[in-house]
Amino acid sequence: MRQFPVEDGELVVGSQRLSTLAARVGQTPFYAYDRQLLVDRVRSLRAALPVGVKLHYAMKANPMPAVVGLMARLVDGVDVASAGELRIALDAGTPPAEVSFAGPGKRDGELRQAVASGVLINLESGREIAVLQRISDALGLPARVAVRVNPDFELKGSGMKMGGGARQFGIDAEAVPAMLQQIGGSGLAFEGFHLFAGSQNLRPHAICEAQMKSYELALRLAAYAPSAVCSLNLGGGFGVPYFAGEQRLDLEPIGANLQRIMARVQSEMPHACLVLELGRYLVAEAGIYVTRVVDRKTSRGQVYLVTDGGLNHHLAASGNFGQVIRKNYPVAIGNRMDAEDTERVSVVGPLCTPLDLIADRMELASAQVDDLVVVFQSGAYGASASPQAFLGHAACPEVLV
Repeated sequence: MRQFPVEDGELVVGSQRLSTLAARVGQTPFYAYDRQLLVDRVRSLRAALPVGVKLHYAMKANPMPAVVGLMARLVDGVDVASAGELRIALDAGTPPAEVSFAGPGKRDGELRQAVASGVLINLESGREIAVLQRISDALGLPARVAVRVNPDFELKGSGMKMGGGARQFGIDAEAVPAMLQQIGGSGLAFEGFHLFAGSQNLRPHAICEAQMKSYELALRLAAYAPSAVCSLNLGGGFGVPYFAGEQRLDLEPIGANLQRIMARVQSEMPHACLVLELGRYLVAEAGIYVTRVVDRKTSRGQVYLVTDGGLNHHLAASGNFGQVIRKNYPVAIGNRMDAEDTERVSVVGPLCTPLDLIADRMELASAQVDDLVVVFQSGAYGASASPQAFLGHAACPEVLV
């Protein structure tokens, strides 16, 4: 992919040739994340956004501690979805005031940890109010809360819909006024709203429409709030191109739309800070998955490259993480980037299942045993979103270079 240079036919990641990086890691398969690409992505995004919009990293996209530590220094806050992620975010030095905790199934112990840590808790049910009230009384600390709203619309064209219709996420918009009244009598510290309509969207005008609708919904609900709104999280939804024919997201109309929303916030919700919560968009293109060819075989005319890693490490690349119709991720033979000889091959992993397919009949450089297969766009929802214990294979190391 164009974000990674090539030297003498080898992919270069973090200023290191792929073969050298593999030797440094000491084994294959592995994930590698390019530090400079992460820095560049945040910098370019900030340049496209209005001044004053806060940028939060949704660390569920990639919770590797070294990545979170870097991102915590680049962005304004971190969004977590479990007590485990909360510990990583705080260990990375993220100020508790800039950590938010979302998720539909927060356990009582997790809520207690969140209150004790002083982070913002996105309420997703009436039960959480009662639990937080007891915890706040016991600790002598009023829980900081925002209401996660399930809007009455969705992000059109999103890869994964997170709002609209019946959802396990958040509070249905029509039920929020009653919940706000309940919060007002509970002693909890209300701070604002969180809206997340969808993810992985490459249509800027759909994102703009969802952001404007989210703002207008939050403005209507603010009339019922027990105190002024000081945090308004409009979610994310920014997509990255994975498959042939997909175009990179154009940030210009999104920035202009957010500028219009910011102007309204200043007059209509003057105490509110506007937050964007992004994960995949910040990290996906900075990461690669590297696996080594251990066998080459032909079955009835079809060439198979059998590698030492597969869906157990990279479920998404196998097509089993949200794809309805399987499509190939961008794949290359990383140590033969300038090879002229190519062939149509399928790349498979070592597992005893036909689902373990990394590339299906792709045109790749002619490869042999010990060559390195690279899966691009692998910085998000890779190692942590895969069944690494499946069939007893070793876990996959990750490096930030």
